[in-house]
Amino acid sequence: MSHFAKIRCAGPLLAVLLLQGCAGWSSWEDGKKKRDVGPVVPERMPGPQEYVVQRGDTVFGIAFRNSLDYRDLARWNDIGADYLIRPGQILRLRPPRGPAVAAVRPQQRFQTDQMQSRPIEDASTAGAQAVTADTPPPVVAPPPPPPPKPVDQVGAYSWGWPVDGAAVVRGFGQQGSKGVDFSGFVGQPVLAAAPGRVVYSGNALKGYGELVIIKHDDVYLSAYGYNRTRYVKEGDIVTAGQPIAEMGLGPENKPLLHFEIREKGQPISPAQKLPAKVRAP
Repeated sequence: MSHFAKIRCAGPLLAVLLLQGCAGWSSWEDGKKKRDVGPVVPERMPGPQEYVVQRGDTVFGIAFRNSLDYRDLARWNDIGADYLIRPGQILRLRPPRGPAVAAVRPQQRFQTDQMQSRPIEDASTAGAQAVTADTPPPVVAPPPPPPPKPVDQVGAYSWGWPVDGAAVVRGFGQQGSKGVDFSGFVGQPVLAAAPGRVVYSGNALKGYGELVIIKHDDVYLSAYGYNRTRYVKEGDIVTAGQPIAEMGLGPENKPLLHFEIREKGQPISPAQKLPAKVRAP
């Protein structure tokens, strides 16, 4: 058999081996992806007032879903200033009982017990230094400087409507709504209602679709749900009126924006912050 004939006969065998190799590599990748999207294994069995962190969760998202202040959630669970959490971690959704209050009282009792009474000494025997002409005047300490004015005062900004010329189709509290629903058209710009920083941009919170949450200060958050497209990512700084998303379809497959304002984690009526009227379409 010639050398060319050997190569021609070996060709199909090489093709089979290459296909098998490619199939094995593809299966390994597919298996890896399946493992990545598998169920999260909690570090222990959660209690009735606890939550198992899922992939894509953030402290802000979990607090928002449970109407909590994100700072309280972080404090109750010893979460650091970076707000880093991991899948499978167990978070308590209620404050721990007792220890925080009880820890303060012993210190107060200890300070009281250390106070001892003593008779008032007579001025002539108190050992005070006599003041003469050569004695320098006492140095009076200057008053402490006033505390620095905070850079971002709570509420020191103006609120605006998150969409232009849109009608309100469901108000705050109607049918259990925690915010306001606006109608419009698909692709309509969704605007930041106030300046702040994006603390959530994703779709992991059920019942909100593609969601954006903006932190305005230590008290107020605003949320924008059912977007078609999100323009911003977590950590972005936005200004009032800046387009942050496009309106998408709501649960009834109609154009809809769900808008909420949270005060220390609790939903409040947007009418308390937004201008009095919506401009006519």
